[in-house]
Amino acid sequence: MQYPDDRKYSREHEWIAVTGDTAQVGITDYAQDALGDVVYVQLPDVGLDVVANASCAEVESTKSVSEIYSPVSGTITEVNEALTDTPELLNQDPYGDGWVFTIKLADPGEVDALMDAAAYQQLVETG
Repeated sequence: MQYPDDRKYSREHEWIAVTGDTAQVGITDYAQDALGDVVYVQLPDVGLDVVANASCAEVESTKSVSEIYSPVSGTITEVNEALTDTPELLNQDPYGDGWVFTIKLADPGEVDALMDAAAYQQLVETG
């Protein structure tokens, strides 16, 4: 399992990579592994205002259907349209081409409440 140090992590197994007042969001390597083969991704709408820890997208795999939660509050500014035709990118490259959406941060301080890579790794390894 990979847990890149340049991101923050949520208890719901999303990652966030902040650049200025925007951030890219996706699901973690742990989450994609637990899901199994992803067959469909329902992306959020661009312009949607979301609150931290609220469901805003959905992933369907051969095993189950799971919600994707926004780790922070803000407005969705971009979605990864490639996932519409190639949902398996979530499995193949969860921290790169498999990103899900970009959000304009409503409160950059919310990022500080998320876990760093070491804390997230401890969470998933200790249950």
